[in-house]
Amino acid sequence: MKPKTRPLEQVFAAQIQTLAPTLRPSTLRNYRCATRRFLDHLHHAFPDLRHLNQLRRDPHLLAWFASLWQPHSTSHAPLSNSTRRQHLICIRRLLDLLSSNGRPLAADLIHRDDFPPLPRYLPRPLSHTDDQQLQQQLRNHEDLPQLALQLMRATGIRIGECIDLSVDCLRQIGPQRWVLHVPLGKLHSERLVPADAELRAIVARMLTLRARKLAGSSQADDCLLPRPLATHHSWYRTLRGALRQAAHSAGCSAPVQPHHLRHTFATEMLRLGVSLPALMQMLGHKDIRMTLRYAQVTQEDLQREFYRARGNTIQPHRVPELLGSTALCAGIAGVCQALTSARHLLEMFRRERADEQQRRKLHRLNRRLAGILKQLGRFVTDEK
Repeated sequence: MKPKTRPLEQVFAAQIQTLAPTLRPSTLRNYRCATRRFLDHLHHAFPDLRHLNQLRRDPHLLAWFASLWQPHSTSHAPLSNSTRRQHLICIRRLLDLLSSNGRPLAADLIHRDDFPPLPRYLPRPLSHTDDQQLQQQLRNHEDLPQLALQLMRATGIRIGECIDLSVDCLRQIGPQRWVLHVPLGKLHSERLVPADAELRAIVARMLTLRARKLAGSSQADDCLLPRPLATHHSWYRTLRGALRQAAHSAGCSAPVQPHHLRHTFATEMLRLGVSLPALMQMLGHKDIRMTLRYAQVTQEDLQREFYRARGNTIQPHRVPELLGSTALCAGIAGVCQALTSARHLLEMFRRERADEQQRRKLHRLNRRLAGILKQLGRFVTDEK
């Protein structure tokens, strides 16, 4: 026998049905999940509650807030703060809509202070050593999954966006100017990412392997990662498994997830001098604040640049050059140039060290070189 629908369930279901045409499928699922959890709690904790005009902040809403911190069952962990926050947003909007439609509801059922804080989000780029070892491992065993992972690392695209790339994802927009067309992704936007010769070579090898896999097949599609042989979800599992195996074989210091490749790409671009607005476009962010999160991992770089500039006050606005990049000046000026380059290389080496004690020693050595440079600067001044 079909269970009888409770009065509150009918009210909320009707309101969600009204919203459905304006919501994305994933958002609609969030509303239904939050409503089901909310009404199940009210039914079991307050069985006498049958009408909206009976709903009160205390005890009904406060008891529901407390229940969100408890595991849903013995086999499930407690909800994350992000999920709790999403549930409160859904229920608050539904209650506001019901109230505006003339339903009798008490005021201020959900306050702003009821929302749990979101966890502090920090990018998780791979260390330089892990990144180099992983890329080498992916190049050693090139098949479609490994090439797809190389593509993700070279462009910073998300795993879902990589799976949805079309066979004609490479577009020429001018003489010797190519871009990778990234389809609609997580934020429901599409974008063009610059494609250099290395990236175009990766796509070309993927197209060759794709053609071999589809040889003799009567089915055809327009996906770079062919769907007749696998679904979107199975490609997702395949890529995650291939990355996990490659990271293990490469000897990475920690497990690697697909989004680590995106974080590593973004951090690398910032350190190479790409501006935040340009990086925002490449990553497909809609808000510069999303991109600014990646700047937090480059604070060490900012500190290095700041103190190097302060130690270079004798020649303000001078950009030091690496040894061998150009001819050195003669005399004391050449010695100063060589020492400046040595300080830069020493700092780059220090950043790659995992041992904190070694990093401190290298920092002290760099400060000694800065002192030597300062003393030599006086000779330059005297010569003038």
